[in-house]
Amino acid sequence: MSKKIIILNGSPRKAGNTAALTAEFKKGAEEAGNTVTEFFLDGMNINGCKGCFGGGKNPDSPCVQKDDMDKIYPVYKEADIVVLATPLYYWTISGQLKTAFDRLFAVAECDPDYRNPKKESVLIMAAEGCGFEETLYWYEHLEKHLGWKSIGKVLCGGVMAMGDIAGKPQLQEAYYLGKSI
Repeated sequence: MSKKIIILNGSPRKAGNTAALTAEFKKGAEEAGNTVTEFFLDGMNINGCKGCFGGGKNPDSPCVQKDDMDKIYPVYKEADIVVLATPLYYWTISGQLKTAFDRLFAVAECDPDYRNPKKESVLIMAAEGCGFEETLYWYEHLEKHLGWKSIGKVLCGGVMAMGDIAGKPQLQEAYYLGKSI
């Protein structure tokens, strides 16, 4: 059965190492018959969460702020799988991804008990080094809090400059992870 997949790509580089990983994942997922929508967050107008608890009144546009998150909300709500794709910045996810993810709380505000929609998730990450421990800690706790289930992770260290990822086995790993869905 085909699934709907949303990729939240938090890289500032459209042709960078994270993008190469998501392209392979997307290729595999689409070949398997799934629908994949990728949002390149750096090119979008997304404001930070105000923590106002004012969202949830309009399920079609759940946040009180009106910006490009209104393009993401409907795809996110319909998605079976959420892919968090990001370079590793100071031992965690990029600011672009964190900003967009925080704003997804407005969808939880649509539920009287602030429950997030149940999803499966994937973490795709590229990094100069190989210190993924803090991000994995965050990701695992995020999943537990949201009630999500991770179906895979692709972590590729040792890739700083654009193109460094060429020939790395994680590209094939990303493709096969997408293909397995």
